[in-house]
Amino acid sequence: MGRRDRLRTLIALLNQAFARWLGVEVRARGMPSTDYDRLLENLRLADVVLVEGRTRAAGVVQTVTLSGWSHSLLYVGRFGELPEALVDDDVRHACGNDPTSVLLIEAKGGEGVRLVPLAHYAGEHMRLCRASRLNAGDARHVVNYALAHIGAPYDLRHALDLLRFLVPYRVLPRRWRSTLFEMGQRDLSATICSTLIADAFASVRYPVLSTMHRGPGGQPVFHARDSKLITPRDFDFSPYFDVIKFPFFADEVARYRELVWD
Repeated sequence: MGRRDRLRTLIALLNQAFARWLGVEVRARGMPSTDYDRLLENLRLADVVLVEGRTRAAGVVQTVTLSGWSHSLLYVGRFGELPEALVDDDVRHACGNDPTSVLLIEAKGGEGVRLVPLAHYAGEHMRLCRASRLNAGDARHVVNYALAHIGAPYDLRHALDLLRFLVPYRVLPRRWRSTLFEMGQRDLSATICSTLIADAFASVRYPVLSTMHRGPGGQPVFHARDSKLITPRDFDFSPYFDVIKFPFFADEVARYRELVWD
């Protein structure tokens, strides 16, 4: 093995170790505030599910974006509806070979872009965001775009850039500063969760968080934000997505004067 090959192997091992470190849960699971069964029943194709994570990576995203939402997933259909070639043995095992199992697509550190059953996040705090004016044909196109990226690597460089935002900018040497805003620095084959979903909606020119200016004739002109700058909270903030909440104690809150308070 040559020197260059040894260096590549070392970098790959360091990336794996970094991904494992980011993926360690550092907070215990609390009392769920989302009614999982109601969310499950109301999912529609191309819905975005936000998760309030509990890992080191989640803490970084939450701190940098000033939001509790650290992860986003896209609903792509049920196990029995997807082509068999897309569903590997791990997914089959996780679904228990149940054709009605709800599957979402995510980009996860150390795993890359993969399918995961919604049951994997049962008990976590979640929120449903739905593109309010997306037609059925474009919803299918968004899903197919995301499915075509299964197996793509996770963009660890992006995660490292977010970590560097936690260090005062002037303290870092110039060569260590974030390249998140620099042109030509992105590995086009790698992605993170919110970037993949933003790219999927951009493929049908549906806005997530865009800016708008007046054109020469006074008409509004949209300018898309770079998808690598989209974070999970942007789907929550977007005026083009409906936020749908399923509170765990919805019926009990209707009798709010009878609730037990400590």
